[in-house]
Amino acid sequence: MTQYYAASMNRRDAAWRRNQNTVAYRVKQGLGPVTNTVMVILLLSVLGLIYLTQLTKTSTYGYAINELESKRQELQSAKADLEVESARQQALERVKQSPVAEAMTSPAKTDYRN
Repeated sequence: MTQYYAASMNRRDAAWRRNQNTVAYRVKQGLGPVTNTVMVILLLSVLGLIYLTQLTKTSTYGYAINELESKRQELQSAKADLEVESARQQALERVKQSPVAEAMTSPAKTDYRN
């Protein structure tokens, strides 16, 4: 057994000498409580800023949509007004060109002051 022990020790020593650069480092202490608190505050503030930028983009798009909708309503009302005017103009032309209007005669006397 002593030969076996000596042989295993020699192998361990030889392995150690071959791999002398294999050293395990251990971190003795992590981040402190103040550092953890500061990092959490920074993370929350960054997330808050990201949220605010997204919210601002949404409201900007909302303003643009409202502006376009009001312009659309104005154009629709102008179109309706133009359609009414066109119908009125066409109605006068039709009345003037109708056979009933052509058959009418002009009055001889139109003095109503008596």
